[in-house]
Amino acid sequence: MNALIPIREEDGRQAVSGRDLHAFLELGRDYSTWFRSMIDYGFSQGQDFTPVRVESSGGRPGVDHALTLDMAKELAMIQRTPKGKQARQYFIEVERQFRQTPALPRTYAEALRELADTAERTAALEAKAAEDAPKVLFADAVATSEDSVLVAQLAVILKQNSRDIGQNRLFELLRDEGYLCKGGSNHNRPTQRAMDLGLFSVIERTVQGSDGSPRLKFTPKVTGKGQAYFINRYATGAAS
Repeated sequence: MNALIPIREEDGRQAVSGRDLHAFLELGRDYSTWFRSMIDYGFSQGQDFTPVRVESSGGRPGVDHALTLDMAKELAMIQRTPKGKQARQYFIEVERQFRQTPALPRTYAEALRELADTAERTAALEAKAAEDAPKVLFADAVATSEDSVLVAQLAVILKQNSRDIGQNRLFELLRDEGYLCKGGSNHNRPTQRAMDLGLFSVIERTVQGSDGSPRLKFTPKVTGKGQAYFINRYATGAAS
């Protein structure tokens, strides 16, 4: 946007020259008289404005004032002129744009510190991505695999992914968390919930019992989707 009235920074805050504002408003009276009358509206030195020594056109020292943006807006409104309305709208727009602009470092040291922080964050993210890449690639691969594995093989896979657990403890964990049934003829058979999730397949076969009668035996196998599921659940520390 066009700078109708210059705005500078004073002590970390936006400030407007009282003389610049006075000149823009085209009030037809001298600055010092006008400003003294404006102070009567309740503005305070040190809070709303700060005196600034300047050199006048005749070479003699004069006084300007660094106004806060709020004071500049109020002074513009007080004038009740088209120029005053224009100045007030301009200050409101400047303030809006200032709030939307990310804060920039004010010193060279701050700029260096911000640059170093950004570099450290980037390096940490890259290191984390590199560390996770093998697990992500492996999980993607097994998730799309058509090969199912035994629970004992799943235990080996989990060991390779930083979860030290044996076959028996894994069976117990799967039962405790409701993925395999407990006790009875269905002991270690996948639960309906686990089957609905597509985590297991079941191999059934008929064997001959000691009394010569046929018996149905089953073996739970973990699908590719199940392998990815349990790697994400157990190898990342999501479960104890």
